Amino acid sequence: MTNKNAAIVEISQTANKFSSSIVLQYDNKYIDVKSILGLFTTLVGTNTYELHVHGPDAEEAKAAMKDIFEKHNLSVTIAD
Repeated sequence: MTNKNAAIVEISQTANKFSSSIVLQYDNKYIDVKSILGLFTTLVGTNTYELHVHGPDAEEAKAAMKDIFEKHNLSVTIAD
């Protein structure tokens, strides 16, 4: 498994632990982070992504997602 594949699987699995909506914005695209297929087509290289998290466990989800992105050296900004 490549590093990219490992990152995608871990990001998706982590997102699925939360009931909040977790959406990744890149350019004008919005991808549900819980969708592995969506991540495969979007998560490439050195881009900067913006994460939108809304729901009852949003704060915990934001912290967990930030940790996973950093672990895999992916640049992400958490939207307020």
